[in-house]
Amino acid sequence: MQSAPQILVVDDDPEIRKLLARYIESQGFRVQLAASRQELEEALTTHGVDLMVLDVMLPDGSGLDICRDLRARRSNVPIILLTALKEDVDRIIGLEIGADDYMGKPFNPRELVARIRAVLRRRAELPGPAEATTYSFEGFVAEPATRRVTNPDGEEVDLTGAEYDLLQVFLERPGRVLSRDSLLDLTRGREGDVMDRSIDVLMSRLRRKLGEEKSGKLFKTVRNGGYQLAARVETKDAAP
Repeated sequence: MQSAPQILVVDDDPEIRKLLARYIESQGFRVQLAASRQELEEALTTHGVDLMVLDVMLPDGSGLDICRDLRARRSNVPIILLTALKEDVDRIIGLEIGADDYMGKPFNPRELVARIRAVLRRRAELPGPAEATTYSFEGFVAEPATRRVTNPDGEEVDLTGAEYDLLQVFLERPGRVLSRDSLLDLTRGREGDVMDRSIDVLMSRLRRKLGEEKSGKLFKTVRNGGYQLAARVETKDAAP
């Protein structure tokens, strides 16, 4: 029998930790709690963590710095940031450094659990034939089963979870113009805010990491439309 996903909640407020632990567990998850960066590191070492809910403000470090450090160590644990900061730039920074989603305080625990489910669903390996499919475009190869992308030189492209999710959406819909709202919905499982610039940020990072200045225009920006993957996409079944 497969065990329930383990959620690590990192917040220095004991009331928030207690509230989230009670509600998240009632929704069928296992929960581990941490009040500081030190406790977070101990939990990652001693427990299998499937997703982390990480507060930006901790007594011994910034959640943004922690997120950046984890991605630098090539940790692929999904991260949802909790922040009381209202500026769009703070949310954008979180996505830029590799967070999978974010929520502003105060928040509804029910919405947080919905976000948790959405991120875990996106990170789950696809069953059946989709696992055996690879995508090729302009010399790049994307492997959904391993969430791995290699460039024309055979080198791995270091994409965050959110960046890979965005690329996958385009690969499954080559040639289609996708609006920002559609991309938000397809990648993050919720309706987009018209003021939400996260898709633009992710697109910019994805283009840079795929080296558009060298490989040519992989994507087109469509005025008042959104974005389009302009490259030809070929699919094939991976070797058994």
